[in-house]
Amino acid sequence: MKRALQLQGRMFCGAALVLVIASAAGARLALREEVVLAGGLLLMLGMPHGAFDALVARRLFGIASFKAWAAFAVGYVGLAAAVVGCWILAPTAFLTAFLMASAWHFGGDTAAGASRPARLLYGGAVIVLPALWHGAELQHLLALVAGPASAAVVAPVLRLLAAPWLAATLWLAVLQARTSPPAACEWAALAALAVVAPPLVAFSAYFCAMHSPRHILQTLADLPAAEIRQAWVLALWPTLAVLAATGLVGVLTHGMPMEAGVMQIVFVGLAALTLPHMLLLERARRTHLAGDR
Repeated sequence: MKRALQLQGRMFCGAALVLVIASAAGARLALREEVVLAGGLLLMLGMPHGAFDALVARRLFGIASFKAWAAFAVGYVGLAAAVVGCWILAPTAFLTAFLMASAWHFGGDTAAGASRPARLLYGGAVIVLPALWHGAELQHLLALVAGPASAAVVAPVLRLLAAPWLAATLWLAVLQARTSPPAACEWAALAALAVVAPPLVAFSAYFCAMHSPRHILQTLADLPAAEIRQAWVLALWPTLAVLAATGLVGVLTHGMPMEAGVMQIVFVGLAALTLPHMLLLERARRTHLAGDR
């Protein structure tokens, strides 16, 4: 599994390099096309990694009966619904909490043994660093998700953090080059991608090429070979449920401007699933059952 993780890291670095070169050369899609493409990629390649929460829950709580699965599903969906309620009632608090939680959660993609500050720095790179060169576009995207007033509060903070965040990220990459060149390459690739590529492109590439596959590999690493096929089958059902729910929301929001509709479906959906996902993995980490650190 170590070799698989190394290969996945190299593939992410290669994809990041291609996108950085293309972005620096001025090649990009129109924002409307970027939003639609990113939304499709995040739904099909990004969100399904959370479906392995069913596997973690089964191992963590010993869930086997229909009643137990129903109880778990009600709790999981209830937490997700609470996040959606926060988005409706307090969009600024929602946006702030979502970005902070995402930064902490993405920090789990670092190499084993990284300190908490290093994990937070790594996890926040794809959120904070786009504000360095793409501040106005980032604010526009945040406004599509949580409204212009909320974006006007959060975006200036990200701009203030961007330069020192980049300096600290690059410094840690240099330090890691002495002991773990592959990890240093991942840090440098993430920083370059987040700074140079358009914000939505950078986030989608990171989520689909780094976060999601790394989580899946780490989760499967703890399984006996005989259980891996069962794990994929078990993960299929929540994946289909998420896609069905997304389709339903898409129907209900028909008539909304496409950019805002897609951004809200995808990112509010991600935020809603992030809370129960993080709580479950944190509980699993404490009992040494989760593959995601």
